[in-house]
Amino acid sequence: MKRFLFSLATALFLFAGASNAIAQGISVESLLDKAVSLTQKGDKAGSADALTQGVSALEKEAKSSDGTLKDKLLGKVGALKTMIPLASSGKLSGGALGKVVNAVKMLIGANRISGLLGKGESGLLGNAASLTSNLGLIKAGSSILGGSNESKLNGLLGEATKTVAGLDKKGPAAKLAAAASSKQLGSIVSLVGSAL
Repeated sequence: MKRFLFSLATALFLFAGASNAIAQGISVESLLDKAVSLTQKGDKAGSADALTQGVSALEKEAKSSDGTLKDKLLGKVGALKTMIPLASSGKLSGGALGKVVNAVKMLIGANRISGLLGKGESGLLGNAASLTSNLGLIKAGSSILGGSNESKLNGLLGEATKTVAGLDKKGPAAKLAAAASSKQLGSIVSLVGSAL
């Protein structure tokens, strides 16, 4: 019996370690999307677990970032933490969580872009894929803005997505793209920062 309990404890310990390792390999936004999906399905335990992992990953990213929206991200960490007990008890609505998660997506994307902008040209050149992905995150959450802010942001996102593609080129073309996209990306970061 002791041997059985020991092997059970070992198996659980290994499983917990594996699930933590898996969680660390999943992006913050994927964990939060999973929490929204599970909340909408009424899976209280799954939703609370995904939300807890998402909040922990978000806090870690925010604290280690050098973007200008770090404090706003940490504010959202606090807001999400208050939702964990509601998720556990089944009192959290998918809509309410979805709104906060959309705001977080926009802030994550804008903060990551801000971190790259802080490195100057070297942060932009060769980083088209990363920047495009972060622009996509901002776009994914932008519906919560509504009105003129949403349409202004979508216009900026459209322009920036085209310009950013040139950052993987070589020579003068890349430098021109860096100069143009730096201005556009800066406008996007400040619009997200002021709107949220």
